[in-house]
Amino acid sequence: MSTPSSGPQWSGDMLDRPEMVKAFADQLRRSLSEQAAWLDRIRRDAEAMWEANPPQGYGSFEAWWRHRWVTGPFGEIQAHLEKAAALTFALEARYRRGRHEIPATRQATAQARQQQALTRGTTNTASRPAPPRAAEPRAPAAPQSGGDFMDLIRRDRSA
Repeated sequence: MSTPSSGPQWSGDMLDRPEMVKAFADQLRRSLSEQAAWLDRIRRDAEAMWEANPPQGYGSFEAWWRHRWVTGPFGEIQAHLEKAAALTFALEARYRRGRHEIPATRQATAQARQQQALTRGTTNTASRPAPPRAAEPRAPAAPQSGGDFMDLIRRDRSA
């Protein structure tokens, strides 16, 4: 198994630049590939040893079954490691698009819209101020003293 490098430790804030995302994905891919190759060597050696020296006391079917039972998980783990290494390409692409390309496109679009709005505003310098809004007619104030609640309701309906 490989030992971790003595270089700087990775942290999430280091992934703000696209070249750092690429370096991280490359390093992760290389590490996963090394682990898959290491597991492949162990699996290959175990299978060769089992083939050359079958255990005594097992019938052919039982020897085959135990061989499959032991080496099967090695193959599955190796396949998962290889799939994980392949997924690092998608990781790199998604992170680059989501954190760098899409925001840059949105920012450029927003700046273009803002620039268009500014150019429209400066060419139409004779713009008039908005006309004042007409005041809404108010109902006469209800008397504060006396009166019944029903009188207030009838007065509001008649107005």
